[in-house]
Amino acid sequence: MKARPIREIRLALALVPDPYVMQLLEAVELNESRANELIAANSRAWTIDRLALVDRLIMTLAIGELLMADRPPTAVVLNEAVELARTFSTDDSPAFVNGVLAACAASLFSD
Repeated sequence: MKARPIREIRLALALVPDPYVMQLLEAVELNESRANELIAANSRAWTIDRLALVDRLIMTLAIGELLMADRPPTAVVLNEAVELARTFSTDDSPAFVNGVLAACAASLFSD
């Protein structure tokens, strides 16, 4: 996230972001290293550095949302991530993002 805290970036914006957006971005910032570990562990045969940047960012955002205290249902988070991948990434990305995130969610909520 370019090594600048979300709160600092927010103060530089001309418009005030939606409160949920700020909560989500703070959750992503707080859990970025955990998200990267989960993505790396569940991206079979792919290192995190080899993933398409858009796919990695979508999955990091989704994991941040899954780790929020007042989070939406897992299926909603995964569906939104797949739709972002469908819109902004490659033809293979929706299935890849769905598979990796489903495995990440399973490991997060298996306890």
